[in-house]
Amino acid sequence: MDNEKTFKTKTGFCHILPDKIVLTRDGIIGKVTTVSVGNNISRILIIYGGLSIGLFYFAFDNYRNGQIAQPILFGFLGVYLVYGIVNSINNSATPIIDRQKIKEVKLKKAIVGLTRSRFEVLFEDDQGKVKKRLIMLPGSLTNGQTETEKAIKIMRDEKLITNC
Repeated sequence: MDNEKTFKTKTGFCHILPDKIVLTRDGIIGKVTTVSVGNNISRILIIYGGLSIGLFYFAFDNYRNGQIAQPILFGFLGVYLVYGIVNSINNSATPIIDRQKIKEVKLKKAIVGLTRSRFEVLFEDDQGKVKKRLIMLPGSLTNGQTETEKAIKIMRDEKLITNC
């Protein structure tokens, strides 16, 4: 693989090849991600669903017992998790994306101290559904700014970014 077409991600590396994008996982974080998520995010969404059901139960139970603040807090957290599930339902964790099936690649810049930069790759999967693959870039504690600039340059050179 051409070293100039590879950049670091949150959990490994992204290799931009002429016909596909390959995401590899490296190190401890990559291994934990492989075990917990694999190539499918349904496991995470099921966990979020279970947590939101539990939060709604505690909100209802506390409301029945005359509490005011706790049901509001638990209800808000439950709604937030359901919102996350709905927004993530079309996400994918596939490690290989065929470049011919890519519809769009957007760069989402980091909010300093809150989020990290990422690429959102919209592509068509084998069943013809449009899926979104997030490519999370390194954070500020792991030389994120330099790596993000390198990733943006590679994506521009390959004419993949549509909003930058």
